[in-house]
Parts: sequence; C-alpha cells; structure tokens
Amino acid sequence: MAQLHGMSVASPPAPPRLSTTLDVETPELVLLSYTIAGIGSRAYAAMIDYLLCVVAQIVVLIAITFFFAKSGGAPAQAMSTSLALAVMVLIQFVILWGYYVVFEALDDGRTIGKRLQRLRVVRDGGYSITFGASAVRNLMRIIDMQPGLFYGVGMISAFVSKSGKRLGDMAAGTIVVKEDLVRTPAAEPAPAPGAAADPAPLHAVLSADEFELLERFSQRQRDLDSGRRADLAAQLAERFAFALAEYSGSTPAGRLAKLYTAERGARAAGAASSKDTGAARERHAIVAREGSRWAGFASTLAGVQRSGLKGLDENQVREFVAEYRDLSADLARLRTAARGNEVDEVFYLNRLVASAHNLLYRRRPISLRDVARFMFGDVPREIRASALPILLAAAMMFGPAAIAGDAVLRDPTVAATLLPPGMLDRADNGVRRAKSGDGYIEDPQLFRPVMATSIIANNVQVAIAAFASGVTAGVLTAYLLVSNGVSFGAVFGLYGSKGIATLLLAFVAPHGVLELTAICIAGGAGFLLAAALLIPGDRTRRRALVENGRRAIKLVAGAALLLLIAGTLEGMVSPIPWWPLEWKLSVSALTAILLYAYIRGAGAKPATARPAT
Repeated sequence: MAQLHGMSVASPPAPPRLSTTLDVETPELVLLSYTIAGIGSRAYAAMIDYLLCVVAQIVVLIAITFFFAKSGGAPAQAMSTSLALAVMVLIQFVILWGYYVVFEALDDGRTIGKRLQRLRVVRDGGYSITFGASAVRNLMRIIDMQPGLFYGVGMISAFVSKSGKRLGDMAAGTIVVKEDLVRTPAAEPAPAPGAAADPAPLHAVLSADEFELLERFSQRQRDLDSGRRADLAAQLAERFAFALAEYSGSTPAGRLAKLYTAERGARAAGAASSKDTGAARERHAIVAREGSRWAGFASTLAGVQRSGLKGLDENQVREFVAEYRDLSADLARLRTAARGNEVDEVFYLNRLVASAHNLLYRRRPISLRDVARFMFGDVPREIRASALPILLAAAMMFGPAAIAGDAVLRDPTVAATLLPPGMLDRADNGVRRAKSGDGYIEDPQLFRPVMATSIIANNVQVAIAAFASGVTAGVLTAYLLVSNGVSFGAVFGLYGSKGIATLLLAFVAPHGVLELTAICIAGGAGFLLAAALLIPGDRTRRRALVENGRRAIKLVAGAALLLLIAGTLEGMVSPIPWWPLEWKLSVSALTAILLYAYIRGAGAKPATARPAT
C-alpha cells in the first residue's frame, strides 16, 4: 500500500500527536490541555543553562581579578586576593543555587535555556510558579542530579511519572510544559479580482478525518515525483469516489483539487459534514463565526504578554477579562464539537486561553517588604509549628554525639574509627597550640573572608542536602544527622581525652549555637517531606508532599539565614586566638538570646500550631 509521508492512504484517521498532554480545569470550569515537555527538550535547556552559569563564573572571575589587581603594595595585594577569593566563592554558590530559582521566579517559570526551548514551569492547575515552589524544585536538584551530575535520579523519575515530573517537581507541585508555536487555522483565500466565486456547498461531503487526509495530499503533492504523485492521486480518487462523481477532470489529481477547494470553502463558510451528527455539526460553524474574533484576541494577548496587565487601563482590563471568558466558552463548545479529535482549531484556541489564564492568575511581583515579612514572620512561625520534626532531628544528632563523645573519652583509640586522619593530627597539634596560646587553628587574618564564605557555602549545602534527602523517606536525612553528630561528639571526646576541650570550646562557642540549630532546622525540613510520604494522614501522598514542601522551604530559608550569620562568625571571630574563653562564651550567649527572640517572633501574632505531618 502506498504511503503519504508515512501515512497509509487507505487509513484516513490522522495519527495522534507524539506528545503527552495534561488536562487542568480552570476556576471558570474550562478544561485546558498543556503539552508536557519531553526529556530531550529539558536536557537541551539544562545544558544551555549550565553553560551560561559556567560563562558567568568565568566572566566574574576575570572581572574581580582585574579589579583587585590594581591595588598597590604587597599588603594591599594580599588583601585584594583574599577579598577576590571570598567574592568568587560567594558568587559561585549564588550562581549554582540561585540562577534557576531567580530566573524561574522573576520570568514566570522560565530560565534562559527554557525560554530558548519554549519551556515553562507552572504549578499544578496551570498557575504561575511562586518563588517558594521554584526554590523547592531547584533545591531538590541535589538529589535529582545524582549520580554525580548526570541527573540519573531525575530522568528516571521523569520517565516513570505520567506528567514527566522529577522529584523536585513532585515536591513543589510543578510541571514543565512545552509552549509550542501555534499555527493559526488557515482561512479560505479570497477569490482573485474579477473572478466569479463558486457558491459554497450547503454541507461538506468529507468527514474531518477524510478532509485532513485530502488536505495533507494537496499540500505535499508538489514534493513528490510525478509517478508517486499519480499513484497516490489514483488511490485517493478511488477512496473518495463517492464524492468525486460531480466533478469533471482529465486526471484524478485535477478532480481531487476541485473537491479540496469545495470542501475548504464549505468549512470556511461554517458548513457541517453530512457525516457529522449532533454537536460535531457545529464545529466548522463555530470556527467560521468566531475565527476573526480569536485572531483579534491573539493580537491583544501578544501585546499584554509584552507589557503585562499593568499596561492596560481599567476598561481595557475589563474587556480583556470578558474576552477571556468568551474564548473559554468557545473552547468548551469546540471541544464538544470536535468529539475528542486533535484538531488545529482546538489546539490553537487552547493555547490562547491557556496563555490568557496564566496572565490573569500570575502572582504579583515580590517586594522587599514581602521578603522581610517572609523571613521575619512566616519563617519563625513555621519553626514554632514544626517543633516536633526539628526536635526529632536534634535528638538524632545530639544523641549519637553524646554516645560517641563518651566512647572516645573512655577509650581514645575509638577516635581512629570515627574520625578522619586529618582530625586526629589536628588534635595532636592542639596540645602544642593550647600550651602556646595559638588557638584552635591557624588564623591568617587576611584570609578570614575566604574562610567565612567557604564555611557559609559548605554549611548551606549541607542544610539543602538534609532537606532534599527527606524524599528518601527520611533515611538519608537521618544518616546525615547521625553521621554529623558522631563526628561532632567524637571530636569533643578526643579533645577532652587530651585535656584541651576548652581549646575546641573557645573555637565553637561564637558560632555553635546558630550553626547547630540551623542543622536541626534543616533536618526538620527533611523530616517534613518524609512525613508526607510515610504518614500523610487523610491527604494523598502527592498532596501531602506539596503541602509539606511549602512548609519545609520556610525552614530551609530560616536555616540559611542562621548559617549565614554563623559562617561569618566562624570565619571572622571564632579563630581569634587572643580572645579569652569568656568573651567567646559571651558571643555565644548573645546569639542564643537573639535566636530565641527571632524564633519567638517578638511582636508577632501567635500562630495556630499545625501538626507536623
């Protein structure tokens, strides 16, 4: 059987689109279909974004090196080098973890790579992505990108999920959709000047599938060689013999051309196919009657997408909303008339309505006031509400710490099985440093900024890992807490066994309260995700994961704030060897008081406690 670009002439139904769609219902009770982005397009977008991040880091490195290199004198050059390295560490961290979050939050779900691939991240239901949802899905990359940077976990998750979701999308309640270029349904061309227009038939003879087959042949026949074109035309003429009886012509191709012209005219005039019944008879009438109005709305929509709704006055906004509602009703009627067939008019109108829906339900821009309210209002309230998972995290860290510390105090040889060789050597050197008053570690003052930023970056990544690991039902989160607790306790036990515990205490005191609290808060965030999977209550696991993910990201934000301050103290204050223990304990007490005031939320209205699950 001859084929028309892979399509059998004897099989008129058109093949389904090679894409996965997801239907969502708008508040207007209109069904919208989103095309799920494929693994290939998402991978291309990811590679583009990754290359941009690399280029950005190189550009920043060159710029900072050039700027600080202008400083004169050896001391000034050393300080410039220190500041340059500190800034580089900070910028690398911000680019690594902030690029995706910032672009998706500010550009309505699109990074530069996604924009080039015509992809967009939206929340379930088709709503615009929020800053919190973007943070959840992108911080989860630390799990999705495993093993290494190959995104094996994320790809497997996307393959298994019907809606192409990686773990980050599941926790954030988001989907990545493809914004295909929309082809406006072709209108019937006007007759040439002076030519007599043939009257349009009262009804179309061919069914929708038959007309689509004839249309594809008519559009592609010029690309075929003469022999193949004649062969296909003969087969189509035999297939449509019932409709060609009234058309004269010397060749099958000529008669098919006349049939195609008549059928296009009938559809452009709104005529129904004689084979259609019920609502399906209205399809072409709807397109013919409303097509020009849809084209006008498409032009308006393009302008609003560029300038936003703020570019419209009150009356224009009212008219835009009214048109959106009218098109929503048209889409519902057209879907019914199409009887589930994938036709261009439905796809075109669906994209118009979906684009307008995203504009109307787009979140407002984030202001500094919103950020302050979130960090000093929402976050402390969530810390109080999540006291149970945070206390569980604390128990899983400090319990093993106490056991390990006691074991090393009783038998110092145990430390060799719990700590790396470098830490054992540091403890041996600590005896000498304690006697000479040199402090816990070397204190190269010029490089304190580098130490501070490196510590901040490392600790925040540990907090992110503790949070994201919650999707393993809390197993990896528990492992991180226990292993950190064992190391912490074993180090204190080792220094205590050598009689130099105060040396370590003097170093840990200024930053320890904030750092240890932050780790527990991050662990609590991971256990919130675990609770959604293990004990969702009366919610579905999918819904519980999204809801708990929204809560957990607030805990991660709070932990990051505490680690920012703790890292600064650890890099700038903790290494100072000449500060007495009393001064450093005073700093510790001050941080504890400020931490209590922050979590307590001075002046904030008491929030109703929520269950940890």
